[in-house]
Amino acid sequence: MNVILIDDHALFRIGLEGILERRGVNVVASLGDGEEGIRLITEQTPDIVLLDMRMPLLSGTQVLKRLRDNGITIPIVMLTTSNEESDLIESLRNGAQGYLLKDMDPDDLITALHDIKRGKTIVAPELTTVLAKVVQQGINHSEDKSDPFAELTPRELEILCHVADGQSNKVIAKNLGISDGTVKLHVKAILRKLDVHSRVEAAVIAVEKNLCEKIIRD
Repeated sequence: MNVILIDDHALFRIGLEGILERRGVNVVASLGDGEEGIRLITEQTPDIVLLDMRMPLLSGTQVLKRLRDNGITIPIVMLTTSNEESDLIESLRNGAQGYLLKDMDPDDLITALHDIKRGKTIVAPELTTVLAKVVQQGINHSEDKSDPFAELTPRELEILCHVADGQSNKVIAKNLGISDGTVKLHVKAILRKLDVHSRVEAAVIAVEKNLCEKIIRD
């Protein structure tokens, strides 16, 4: 696994680089400049980008937005000390495929990185209740509306269940025998119909409502 690490704290960066290398992860580049990081990511195309949230000049969120706006689809993981709800939600809405905390166990970090490389979206266990609360607030806010799942087509329901299982668009496309582009269009329609901003939010709603279990049972 090839990783680029962007963090402006040199001591943390150097220490993490050693931890990753000792566990078989190849750190292609380790730097503290977001602008330079964007250039290297475009040139090197690593498997995963580990990105700090709080950095001078360009914040981690700004780097994330720039990369996604430039069409970079590489998994980007926010590795931060922030457990703020707003930071978590903003990161996921802007395309982060992981949100992990810096005080996590090194072996748990490696496991999370392998899961993310396989297409899953991973949020630090300590923050899953925060994410669930945000999604639940959205559900309560619209509980008087008609069932949003009723608007989904059978294919969209099927794809939503794959999303809830943590699968990437590429994996879903392979499993269903359709193109990545077709999956992407379906996911956009699902987010619009459920009135959510990220696939993670859609997945949480599907799990909380036991939607996929109902579909399988039916």
